[in-house]
Amino acid sequence: MNRREFIKTGSAGLAATALNQDALAELVNGKPKRVGLIGTGWYGKVDLLRLIQVAPVEVVSLCDVDKDLLAGAADIVAERQKSGKKPRLFADYREMLAEKDLDIVLIGTPDHWHALNMIEAVKAGADVYVQKPISVDVREGQAMLKAARQYGRVVQVGTQRRSTPHLIEAKKKFVDTGILGNIAHAEICCYYHMRNGSNPPDMAPPANLDYEMWTGPAPMRPYNNIVHQRGWRSFMEYGNGIIGDMCIHMLDTVRWMLDLGWPETVNSSGGILVGKQAKANISDTQTATFDFKDLQVVWQHRTWGHAPDPAYPWAAFLYGDKGTLKMSVNSYDFIPSARGASPVHQNVVMELDEYPEDRTEKDLERHVAPAVRGHMLDFLNAIATRGKPVADIEQGYISTTACILANLSMELGRQLKWDPKTGTILNDAEANKRLARVYRAPWEHPFA
Repeated sequence: MNRREFIKTGSAGLAATALNQDALAELVNGKPKRVGLIGTGWYGKVDLLRLIQVAPVEVVSLCDVDKDLLAGAADIVAERQKSGKKPRLFADYREMLAEKDLDIVLIGTPDHWHALNMIEAVKAGADVYVQKPISVDVREGQAMLKAARQYGRVVQVGTQRRSTPHLIEAKKKFVDTGILGNIAHAEICCYYHMRNGSNPPDMAPPANLDYEMWTGPAPMRPYNNIVHQRGWRSFMEYGNGIIGDMCIHMLDTVRWMLDLGWPETVNSSGGILVGKQAKANISDTQTATFDFKDLQVVWQHRTWGHAPDPAYPWAAFLYGDKGTLKMSVNSYDFIPSARGASPVHQNVVMELDEYPEDRTEKDLERHVAPAVRGHMLDFLNAIATRGKPVADIEQGYISTTACILANLSMELGRQLKWDPKTGTILNDAEANKRLARVYRAPWEHPFA
């Protein structure tokens, strides 16, 4: 890949400011950026392999507490990167980062590890791509934002709807132009049946997994076969349920589309209303209202029953007085209010001819791959220019915190009013005590 090809590819998907071509020329033609990945499971590999597709990087380090995942990822990387070399392998992220020879660190660990991984990576001098949500508790997010700024590192959050080509198009055509008119309401939702409904027995963890290290700062639960791999989101000990997994994407999409900052209040209700027999302890039904004063964003998820709009089971809907915009990872639809006006439909373009390896890559969401590539290019542009990426850590902190507050509101049974200046909940001492979880020894919470 030469400089011309790199810039041509990158400029198509970037949602950031104009490319600094001199800086990017150095990125392409200079010494390849040295990359490390912490967490070589599903989305860790998705992110890493998309980065390899769009930039001349050298993956030199991989880290995971699962020996089998780690070895498999090393084989794939050696096959896919230009040098053909296998990366160094680590079981402890601290040992990997202690080398202090990485330019970029990707973090694909479960949510309960994001804060410690990211803070240690920026201390080691790396720019970071961290998966969403950035944290499990609010204080972790505050510590992450502080560390990114203190050490002067670029941190991109994996809320890649901001880099999804067809959603960028929808924003430019229907939001930025004012065609939707006055937008005073938005709905976001997920109706996937994604909550694990089984109730398996507890058992010894597999020999290839260091379960003590996998658990890390989270409470120690007995192991069961839901947890690993990819089932850990069924437990609040490791994340924030479906709100933390799916709502954050769509809430962040609406915030980006409409240039929204913090919600003034968050109110939520729900719980485990149907799947009571399951071992999972996350809600199966939840509604949350994020009030931005002149606009309310209303979330709903159900892990049972049918989606009201079968074409948009995980989606964001913007309601303007001149039209409606429906958006998902697969498509968008603009429905004008004016009689006789023509609706507009656009599907995702999956870029399989440009990136044929996407056709056969195991577990890849092929319709999402273009968004991840665009997000990586935006990240690289911010590294080259030392600017802020489109999903800067501060944006990730806002969207993550809003989702955490929704769960806290549901738990406490009351509306929460957020004060962004102090980073606290107004007039609610009990709620403020829950902004930081208790870490399991010997791990220490990063908030000070």
